[in-house]
Amino acid sequence: MEHQPNDRAVVLGTYILEHQATVRAAAKQFGISKSTVHKDVSERLPHIRPELAGQVHEILLKNKQERHIRGGMATKRKYAMRKRSAGETPTS
Repeated sequence: MEHQPNDRAVVLGTYILEHQATVRAAAKQFGISKSTVHKDVSERLPHIRPELAGQVHEILLKNKQERHIRGGMATKRKYAMRKRSAGETPTS
């Protein structure tokens, strides 16, 4: 991503808002680190576009509240894949 930091912050904020994306998903999409995404949307964006920063902040709070659910689902998928590769049938 070849943007200036302030421009990048707006682009990242807009992406997170439009896609309800996590910091990790935004970092992967733009090929940058999670730390850079977090710094851009939490420190730079409020000075540039406060209204966008507020909306992004709400999405990040929601994602933070739901992360334990996503982690549990990932673990469930992981063990289901292990069962399938071992020849067993997965249970609910």
